[in-house]
Amino acid sequence: MKEKITIALGQISCQVGSKRRNLEVIKKRVEQAKKTGAKLIAFPELSLTGYTVRDRAYELAEPVPKGDSVREIERIAKNEDIHIVFGAIERSARTGAVLHNSAVLVSPEGYVGKYQKMYLPTHSVFEEKRYFRPGYQADVFDTEVGKIGMIICYDIYFPEITRLLSLKGANLIICISASPSVRRGFFETLTAARAIENGVFLAYVNLAGIEDGLQFWGGSRIIAPSGSIISQAKYDVDDLIHATIEYSDMSRVRAWIPTLRDLRPEIFTSLREEAENL
Repeated sequence: MKEKITIALGQISCQVGSKRRNLEVIKKRVEQAKKTGAKLIAFPELSLTGYTVRDRAYELAEPVPKGDSVREIERIAKNEDIHIVFGAIERSARTGAVLHNSAVLVSPEGYVGKYQKMYLPTHSVFEEKRYFRPGYQADVFDTEVGKIGMIICYDIYFPEITRLLSLKGANLIICISASPSVRRGFFETLTAARAIENGVFLAYVNLAGIEDGLQFWGGSRIIAPSGSIISQAKYDVDDLIHATIEYSDMSRVRAWIPTLRDLRPEIFTSLREEAENL
């Protein structure tokens, strides 16, 4: 694993339902990121299809990693010698009736792994439980660009996942998102909090533009283990940002604020008991 790498965030707007057009945008952004020296680029939640697909989710879903779009992004990653994280509607290989809202990681060598969104918002304008089944596993992928954990949007509200990824050794957590403008303040606060409480780098990449009346606020950002913003994208519009990060910064922050050392694991047992009795 390299101790110093450049990462990029491709903040894009999507054409809802057009995987072909969205793949073209992803390819263009990857090529631009490569020119900055980036070895990894991440794209927003459901960046392959757009977020507001509703009942079209079934026709747009693909198996991971054997779907045509995943294979296409693998080819892009190989040609540009870069790691890519993107959002897709995953159709279960075991049964076509089950869909997941997934983050997919590919490298120049091919498919690396995936994360299936655990917390599916089904309130106000959100209806994800109508279409998706929640995931149950949070893995850390050991790559040449870092030990990478992934979460998706609403997951950021639940610190248990990022804590688990950190305890599993993640030094870079990537949160792909489709957050509308009314939630901007929450995400700006929570992304910094998740980085600080775990002493990790956190990359947050959000959709931009308007889909079916929903305005996505963009504002993608790369956050240091101290909670400071290293690089930030524009609000509301497409943008591409990059930053060089050094994983050695984590050890200095963790020595200064040793949150992982001071964990009280016995509290988690009480947390589980109380949550089961809500």
